[in-house]
Amino acid sequence: MRVLTLFLAMAVFVGGVVSAHCAWAARSESIAVVVNEDAITMSDVNDRMALIIASSGLPNKKDVQEKLLPQIIGSLVEEQVRLQEARRLDLNVSPEDIAQGFAAVAQQNNMSAEEFRSMITRGGLNIRTLEAQIRAQIAWSKVVQAKLRPQVVVSDSDVDSYLERLNNNTGKPEYLVSEIFLPSVSAQEESETQQLAYKLVQEIRSGQAPFFKVAQQFSQSAGAPQGGDLGWIAQGQLQQELDEVLARIPQGQVSDPIRSASGYHILNVRDQRLIAVENLPGREQVMGVIGMQRLERLQRRYLMDLKSAAFIENRLAQ
Repeated sequence: MRVLTLFLAMAVFVGGVVSAHCAWAARSESIAVVVNEDAITMSDVNDRMALIIASSGLPNKKDVQEKLLPQIIGSLVEEQVRLQEARRLDLNVSPEDIAQGFAAVAQQNNMSAEEFRSMITRGGLNIRTLEAQIRAQIAWSKVVQAKLRPQVVVSDSDVDSYLERLNNNTGKPEYLVSEIFLPSVSAQEESETQQLAYKLVQEIRSGQAPFFKVAQQFSQSAGAPQGGDLGWIAQGQLQQELDEVLARIPQGQVSDPIRSASGYHILNVRDQRLIAVENLPGREQVMGVIGMQRLERLQRRYLMDLKSAAFIENRLAQ
């Protein structure tokens, strides 16, 4: 079984940092959501809103904030669920873990940790919201590594079948694809996620928000830390709903949101070429791809089950 590494899906800041003042900021110390024994305050919501707007490149406008609010709430709820599961399994996140995660995010921005911290502070952002995001990501990666990764097994026959499909596609087009995936598993999430997906597409197409940065902050797929990068994809490799759309996306463009059984997908076709034998991946690379796909499915289901079993009271919806 291949060892699989989970990367921190942290915000990448390039360019200016803006503070987001939200219309609901006056209620900053009230409780927004209760998740089992933990509470998410309006301060948490406001701070995360400012962080996401600054890091994604989205415009700091009221209509954008309104579309983002359900996603912000959902992300904060998931972080609490992940942290609680890590505590249940006695998996601790140390101050050293947080410092290393923070330094890694700073390095992505070509800064030292001190320079990055200073930039965030100058931008009027609360550094604790980034540290909380880092803590939740590290905690969840420990849960996945301890609980789920041992369940992922990729056999030689799995690799053989994958390579056979690729060989059969030699001479056909393949596409360099990035993806934003927004999960939606309930009737309430459906409308909110759909609205957000269309808003993100609108902002990306207008040039207001780079696809790469939006994917890093919003996508729930394994490639999110790399801007949603899926690598070179041939038709037949993606699920049917995505596969039917892939060949129709012009190079350099993004798709409309695509509904699948698990949520909404936005695809970006960055390049296109014909599949050549010399470009086919090796067995180790294929094993990694299959393993990561299976691990991603496992952790989506695991998180969904944890959320279903949790007591969640969204007081903003009342």
